[in-house]
Amino acid sequence: MISFIICLLLLLGGYFVYGKIVDNTFAPDDRETPAVRINDGVDYVVMPQWKLFLVQLLNIAGLGPIFGAMQGALWGPVVFLWITFGTIFAGGVHDYFSGMLSERNDGASIAELTGIYMGKIMKNVMRVFSVVLLIMVGTVFAVGPAGLITTLIGNSGGVGMLTNVKVWTFIILAYYFVATFVSIDKIIGKIYPLFGICLILMAVGVAFGIFTNSEYVIPEIWTNFTNMHPKATSVWPFMFITVACGAISGFHSTQSPLMARCMKSEKQGHFVFYGAMTVEGVIALIWAAAGCSVYEVTGGLNTGLAEALSAGQSAAIYDVCSKTMGGVGVALAMVGVIVCPITSGDTAFRSARLTIADWFGLSQNKWKNRLMLCVPVLGVGAIVSQLDYSIVWRYFSWTNQTLAMIVLWTASMFLYMEKKNYWITVVPATFMSAVSITYFVAAGECLNLGTAIAYPVGIIAAIAFLGIFLFVIKTRNPQPDYSSMKKQ
Repeated sequence: MISFIICLLLLLGGYFVYGKIVDNTFAPDDRETPAVRINDGVDYVVMPQWKLFLVQLLNIAGLGPIFGAMQGALWGPVVFLWITFGTIFAGGVHDYFSGMLSERNDGASIAELTGIYMGKIMKNVMRVFSVVLLIMVGTVFAVGPAGLITTLIGNSGGVGMLTNVKVWTFIILAYYFVATFVSIDKIIGKIYPLFGICLILMAVGVAFGIFTNSEYVIPEIWTNFTNMHPKATSVWPFMFITVACGAISGFHSTQSPLMARCMKSEKQGHFVFYGAMTVEGVIALIWAAAGCSVYEVTGGLNTGLAEALSAGQSAAIYDVCSKTMGGVGVALAMVGVIVCPITSGDTAFRSARLTIADWFGLSQNKWKNRLMLCVPVLGVGAIVSQLDYSIVWRYFSWTNQTLAMIVLWTASMFLYMEKKNYWITVVPATFMSAVSITYFVAAGECLNLGTAIAYPVGIIAAIAFLGIFLFVIKTRNPQPDYSSMKKQ
């Protein structure tokens, strides 16, 4: 429990200390923001800072820091270290720069930002990559809740169409259409802060239940610094991919522009972007602690947690809430496992619409233009929803972390061009390059060549990426006027 408290304090301290260093490096000023200058009443709408923070938290979090953290807990309390230091030095930095670079460039989507700082080829790659990822995320966050709703109705004696997963999937997709089409302050800005509060309360309740129940003891890192995974799956790189949203997630960079278009001042960025990621790290730390403490450990392996997760991720979350909070926990769990993924899914489709709009230069202040994009985007989502859920989800984690890697390299180029300390993004970019490439070579759903080959390949690739970056900035002398690149 001591190591858990230390990690918690480090996370909070990281926001005030390292987060401020990151903020000072970017150097926000008093320039007019896109929300004020462009304000179209649809996507560019000024919202108060507290609401920006809660909506950003729900957009980037949903169930990510819960599912990922509990699965990461299979490796034992060593996962606390990745959540803590990943959030401070990688996730918070990634989210801050993806949001603030968008704010500096008229609220541009992450694909357009990549093009500005990394060139046309990377822009086109990211356009396709991010749209595919967003539609995939939106779809799985429709199918998952639909399945749980169907199960709950069936267990309550319901029959007929209400117990059909496809029916609920299309109902959720219909809601996504409305939320994607209307002004951001009509639905998202009004009700999502409430769900953001529920997400925080659920984590606080779980933590309180663990601390007040003598049966649950959070193991210490220094006495359990071993691989506790029941299948002996290696920590590197699998744990670093599994715990995505609780440490660093490329999906966040697709969501940050939504709030970048609603900020009244650049100086809100530290609280909104780095702050939301810090809170997500805290939530992930709590759920990882629950996974390590609530379930039985056999022979130094987390067999009890593995058994709970085998019943389904939603079932495992329901079980933790029930054991730590009783009836109140069950109610919060229902909100968490049904509402939270839906609220991440609709903003994923909204981001897909905005990415395509930026791609083709379509103004979104006219309802016809929004309709022109919403219909095909949701149509593709409906088709994808009919595919095998496990196949759609299988590639999410790797694509997620690969996107984060690209965004960090983009931020590094921005800092170089601005003659600022680019090492605060170069170091995590190099690290995530190693993680992403190693996983791609080793994982069964990718090349499946095993860790013996993957380890050296991943390290060599990361060093090569670093070398290419340093070579590029050395040959770009004098530094280019990247303002002209925005017009390309």
